[in-house]
Amino acid sequence: MSYSLQLYTLRNAISEDLPGTIRKVAEIGFTQVEPYNFVATAKELGAALKENGLTAPSGHAPLMSQDQDEIFAAARDLGISTVIDPFLPAEHWQKAEDIQATAAKLNAAAKKGAEYGIRVGYHNHEWELQSMIEGRTALEYFESLLDPELVLEVDTYWVAVGGQDPVDILTKFGDRVKFIHIKDGPLNKDNKAQQPAGQGKVPVLDVIAAAKSLEVGVVEFDDYAGDIFEGVAQSLAFLNNNATTAAEGAKA
Repeated sequence: MSYSLQLYTLRNAISEDLPGTIRKVAEIGFTQVEPYNFVATAKELGAALKENGLTAPSGHAPLMSQDQDEIFAAARDLGISTVIDPFLPAEHWQKAEDIQATAAKLNAAAKKGAEYGIRVGYHNHEWELQSMIEGRTALEYFESLLDPELVLEVDTYWVAVGGQDPVDILTKFGDRVKFIHIKDGPLNKDNKAQQPAGQGKVPVLDVIAAAKSLEVGVVEFDDYAGDIFEGVAQSLAFLNNNATTAAEGAKA
């Protein structure tokens, strides 16, 4: 199983010392990261990744609100092969016509991304699971409107906070899911209460096993009350120690 770290987890440390933070990520044992806001930091980030032997198979960028050519060019320079739109607020997920418009925007972005050799995806929060459209969650309705080349990065924690079973959602989406966000905690919106993988209420190994076409499992904390580097290290240790179990489940 291949694991990455969403660098938003370390945003405070990165704002103070980007090269030093990337070095710590490598020392913890990660070989891959998922950058955010990478257009603004592309040059410095690229140098730090190269120096520490890290790659970035995916990255987050607001494709529906910022210059797509600029985003895809920066992604190409960083070796990011999948650009994932990370966030669209809850008001966009309440009506079928709004979701149709969002799907159309991402389908168009995917066509532009293909010109750069880059795939496009979307990452959910809880509200896409709380809203119901035509008898199914807004996220499921949205997925049905996406072109085949679009991928999903399912944030399994926010699926559960949104009241849905992440294993069930991953099973429904099947091959569409190439990335998941792995996080744990009490399944509420108190981000500082989030915990390292395996220490909260998310059945992390079951979740990984349910993502049959998973390329990368991405560790993330939205926030954390303790030392964030220790939390990240504990998550990776749990995943590495249980990787065989999860991988066998995914193949079953």
